[in-house]
Amino acid sequence: MSYTGIYNIILFAAAVVLLPYYGFKMIVTGKYRKSLGAKLGMISYDVFADMKGAPRIWVHAVSVGEVTAAAPIIASLRDMFPQACIVLSTSTETGQDMARRMVSGVTAYMYFPIDIPWVVSKVVNRVKPDIFIPVETELWPNFLRICHERDIGIVMANGRISPRSYARYSKTRYFWRKMMTLIDAAGMISPVDADRIRDIGLEPSKITVMGNAKYDGLAARTNGALHRDSADRLAIHEGSPVFVAGSTHEGEETIILDVYGKLLKAWPDCLLIIVPRHIERRGDVLSLVKRTGSNDCITMTEINGGKRRTTERVIVVDVIGELFKIYSLATVVFCGGSLVPRGGQNILEAAAWGKVVLYGPFMEDFTDEKRLLEAAGAGITVRNETELMHAITRLLENPDDLASRGEAGRAVVMSNRGASRRYAELIASRLKIHDKVEGIGIG
Repeated sequence: MSYTGIYNIILFAAAVVLLPYYGFKMIVTGKYRKSLGAKLGMISYDVFADMKGAPRIWVHAVSVGEVTAAAPIIASLRDMFPQACIVLSTSTETGQDMARRMVSGVTAYMYFPIDIPWVVSKVVNRVKPDIFIPVETELWPNFLRICHERDIGIVMANGRISPRSYARYSKTRYFWRKMMTLIDAAGMISPVDADRIRDIGLEPSKITVMGNAKYDGLAARTNGALHRDSADRLAIHEGSPVFVAGSTHEGEETIILDVYGKLLKAWPDCLLIIVPRHIERRGDVLSLVKRTGSNDCITMTEINGGKRRTTERVIVVDVIGELFKIYSLATVVFCGGSLVPRGGQNILEAAAWGKVVLYGPFMEDFTDEKRLLEAAGAGITVRNETELMHAITRLLENPDDLASRGEAGRAVVMSNRGASRRYAELIASRLKIHDKVEGIGIG
């Protein structure tokens, strides 16, 4: 039996178990309602009718983080191919919302199909891409096989393989070696990522280290107007100390709230903005805030609904797409998913605004970013509540040091720009090899 045959048996067995669960979640919470039909191939005719131009480039970004990386790559592709049809797909609804808001130059937006052979075939046959670009590492066996059978180029962009993903791939290396033969080229973020994908089975000649396109996207998005708009909406005045805890996970908000309570004794006008990683946890976070005695709390949903913040000192951001803007308001930042073993979250977003970023010891998914910021003095590891409290206190007591550290971090982000153009050039070179375009100027 072929490797895809074995994979499909496992896939269908998993579907029998998981479909009732996802159906229940859809009915109870409303999650997946907007995307499930499209993921099963039920995509509006209008989406395909909008797909005009050549070459036809399909870029796939799973969720919010990948969309951030895809945006500058798409901008570079649009500069290079003004007449191209660029299709952007996401897997999550939050990613789709973010893509439609922040990524320009896209011809059509859609959801990525579930990796069922006949669903994939139906969607691929209608999109008819010349090339497929998975951003970071998104490997779906049936999809890759069907693209390969139709002579559709496959180029990985901003390739990243986290330690957890690498461990999973390594356990099934034989299977992935077969899949790797279907990939034409892979632009990887770092030498570590390149070594990992080579070890999994991708031919070394197909691998190039090109850097992180997220630096380009973040640098392009920071501007004073965005900061002023956020400050006005949240009624935050210049000079007010603001502690932003971004992308927090269960187990971290309790620590954040305890630290904040202690900070108020020295800085009674300090504000706290909590942005949970998953907004469906808003109820749990609000309960925690109230249990700690912080009744002067307001949510972003209330603010967006017209309620004006007055004396509330705690703001819970319970909507998608606000974190990057919120970081602009921070005096000091904690980035979550790091005091609990979740691999960390993107610390570059805060650094792009010139903010010093604090995070816990669990940063396995962002080791390169951590190394760069720590070398500049703009990233600080804290192992527990005590160290977090001491680090924030030290920074707030030394505003000149805080500012210089933050500026050094911003300089790191700015100095690492340029990867998106390199990825666009790699994609263009593969289009030429596949005879999809003529006379491309790349240089």
